[in-house]
This record gives sequence, structure tokens and C-alpha cells, in this order.
Amino acid sequence: MSKSKFLYERALHVLPGGISRNLILRDPHPVYVAKASGFTVTDVDGKNYIDFSNNVASLIHGHAYPPIVEAVTEQLKKGTAYMLGTEIEIEFAELLTSRVPQFEQVRFVNSGTEAVMAMVKAARAFTNRPMIAKAEGAYHGSYDTAEVSQDPNPDNWGSYNNPKSVPHVVGTPDGVLNNVVVFPFNDAQTTIQILNNYKDKLAAILIDPVPHRISMVPAQRDFIYAIYDWCKAHNVLLCFDEVVTFRCDFQGAQENYPVKPDLTSLGKIIGGGFPIGALAGSKKIMDILNPRSTNYRYALSGTFSANPISMTAGKIAMEHYTQEKVNYLKALTERAKTQILDAAKSVGIPISLTGMGTFFRLFFTHPAPQHYRETYLYEQANKQAIKAALDYLYENGIIAINSLTFMPSTVMTEKEIDRLSEVILGMFKHVKPLIKEWR
Repeated sequence: MSKSKFLYERALHVLPGGISRNLILRDPHPVYVAKASGFTVTDVDGKNYIDFSNNVASLIHGHAYPPIVEAVTEQLKKGTAYMLGTEIEIEFAELLTSRVPQFEQVRFVNSGTEAVMAMVKAARAFTNRPMIAKAEGAYHGSYDTAEVSQDPNPDNWGSYNNPKSVPHVVGTPDGVLNNVVVFPFNDAQTTIQILNNYKDKLAAILIDPVPHRISMVPAQRDFIYAIYDWCKAHNVLLCFDEVVTFRCDFQGAQENYPVKPDLTSLGKIIGGGFPIGALAGSKKIMDILNPRSTNYRYALSGTFSANPISMTAGKIAMEHYTQEKVNYLKALTERAKTQILDAAKSVGIPISLTGMGTFFRLFFTHPAPQHYRETYLYEQANKQAIKAALDYLYENGIIAINSLTFMPSTVMTEKEIDRLSEVILGMFKHVKPLIKEWR
């Protein structure tokens, strides 16, 4: 019996399903890690993998990045959390606000979910309105409001022109559903028609500019323009969820759009491998979080918010994610995409690669799905092919996100990219008979 199998059998007795998060579940059992360094993960049975997940986009410099390890080790000797302020949280906030001009102030929390939750509540407090709008199928963390219509299906999603607000968890209160408006991603005309019905009640429009669960096709400029103009006309806040996409460019995905959001939620890479989240925006809006302000409307705190471990690791991570490193990672990503497209052509299968900047998602179809409903139908038709592809990658020492998304790290070289392309060529040959037409 492998050690991973032995550990899973132990886990089944004390953890629901033997897991603490669904992402690690695999057949016949999860893989358990013994150690990780750089781009390499070694499991408890001694097998090595090249990690193209990097804990779902949170490790921009790979595992156990030496400058972060050194800095955090020194901080550990001084303490891990206090009910007092630290200089490092000021330094990190100064770094983020200097990096992105529209980030005039920052409030740190403990996860991407918390950051989105804080952003939604801040928007409500600032506008004194109850409702938000979000794209159908978009993932924004584990918060009731943000989860609405995260994973609807043909039996409950309603018409395309008027999507239903569908609960993610059974028992979600009707009051939550009634305060979330759902629209089709990248369809400006339909979205504006839907929003017009709620213009006096909406506090915020929540947008992931490159939504993972909606095929990872970037938001079109005319779509963002239309949403931005509508928000300004009706005093609604435009909120970007950049928990994943902040790695896209030096200033995040929003760097690629001429119009900017009012508020941005951050997480993952800004923690340097430790739990973190952040809300950033203009001083005017962020002032509602200021207990000394006459505009104070939202008391936000947290026992581990801005703890010195996450602040130290995050500051080092972002200091080292320079424009030069961003460009380097973009080049590696483009090399991977070019080679993968060539591999698909040689095998004779249609594929699409979506994403932006420093990550991409692979589809066994061309063109790629353009909105959630198309993505859903594609995934349902190709469940077997996607599972076989992931299994093949794992068997051949490649870790990918379960949607066949790849998140390279700055410690990778062309050698790791070439190995990925080599394995994917074999994977294409393996799954070709399983690929199904879905349109």
C-alpha cells in the first residue's frame, strides 16, 4: 500500500470525505506532499512533480522561495500575531499603493473570500444600497452573496436574457438571492438591459476580469467600458475581483483596461504563500472603514488581519515580482502556449488556450466557450476527457489546476516549459478518442 493511500484511509475517519478542500480529491485517493521547493513538489511516496498549479495561483515564486523563508524565519522569532500595529503592514500598504495608482488605501484581511466579502459590504455601506450584480458562473469565494449563481445548470439557470439567481448551497436564504442580480459575462447589451431594472438598488457590479470558471476568456474592453459608464451614470461602484488575476501584469489585469474599478479585492500572490486578502480603493470610499472619520460606516476587523507573517512574506513576494519578472513569466507562458498549439496541430485535435498574461486554460475545442453556459455544456460533454488528461499529467509528473489551467512561477525556466509541452503532446494522443463535440 502506498503511503498516500494509507494517509487517505486515516483521513476518512476524521475529515468529511477525507479532505479539507475539494480541490485535492483525486481517484483513487489524494496525493500527499512530503516537501516542496521551487517548482518541484515531492509526495510522500517519493515521486517528484513540476507544479503548474502553485496552490491555485498563490505562489508566484514557487515553493519555499528562499528570500521569503529567510524573512519569515526571522519574523517567527519575534512573534506571529499581536493586538498591536506593526511597521511591516504600513510598508506593505505603501508598496501596494505605489504599485497601482488607483489603490490609494488598503485594508488587509485573511483570504480572498474575506476580501470580496469586505468589498461587497463596503460598497453597500458607501452607497447605502443593498444589491450587487455579478456574472453568471463567476467564482468569488465562499460568501453567500458572492456564491449566487456560481454553478447553475440548465434545470435552474433560467433564460439567457434574464438569468435566475441560483443558490450554491441548499438552504441559502431567499433574502440573499433576491439581492443578487445575475448577468451574462461579456454581453454588454444584455447586461445593461438587466442592470437597468435595478439601477436605484444596486451598490456594486462585481467583475472578475479573467474569470476562471467562465472559460478564462478576458473581459472585452467594450464590455468593461459599458459597465463602467453605466456605473458612473447611476452612482454604482465598479468592483474588480483580482484575487487570481493580480498576477496577470505588474498592476494586475486592470492594467489592460483604460477605465479603472472603484474597489479591488486581492489575495493569493500578495501573501507570498501565507493566508491573506486585501481591499484596495480610493481614499474617499475607503474612508468608510476609518473609525476616526465622520464617514465611518463599516467596522471591519479580524484577529489575524495584517499579521506580521503574511505581511512579511507578501511584501517580499511583491517586491520580487518586478516588471522584469512579469515580462519573463509572460514570455514563458507564451512559449508554453505556442508549443502546446503546435502539439495539438500535430495530433490533429482542436484546442483553445484562454487566459491573460501569465496563465492559461486549455480547452479541447475551438473556438473556446465564451460564457458560463457554453463552458458548462463543454465540461459536461468532456468530463471523461478532462479527467483522463489530468490523470495523465499527474502520472507524468505535472500538476495542473483541475480545469486544465496552468500557472507558471518565476522560478521556472524554458526547460520546465519544454517538459510540460512534451507531456501534453502525449496527453493529447491519450485523450483524443475521448473528446466530444458539445456545440
